[in-house]
Amino acid sequence: MQKKKIYLFCSAGMSTSLLVTKMRAQAEKYEVPVEIEAFSESLASEKGKHADLVLLGPQIAYMQADIKRLLPTKPVEVIDSALYGKVDGLGVLKAAVAAIKKAAAES
Repeated sequence: MQKKKIYLFCSAGMSTSLLVTKMRAQAEKYEVPVEIEAFSESLASEKGKHADLVLLGPQIAYMQADIKRLLPTKPVEVIDSALYGKVDGLGVLKAAVAAIKKAAAES
């Protein structure tokens, strides 16, 4: 299976970096073929077009509609704020994989 690209966006790309580290560790542990990166929301239109799933930090949830318009062919989800707050790498990874599968089933 080709690696799926999961790109996280937040205000500056900093607050998601710890979450990305934890998600990568869980993906490695469970051999989930994904590439996970974090970026500033200002790069959403440029970087998002290469992603299989775009995840937004809860602090920029208000931008979801705009980002969906920028990336009409990509699934754009907001990370659950409880999982985000706990920096739950496994929880966010599971939700991301489910969102990728759902998007694939709908296309």
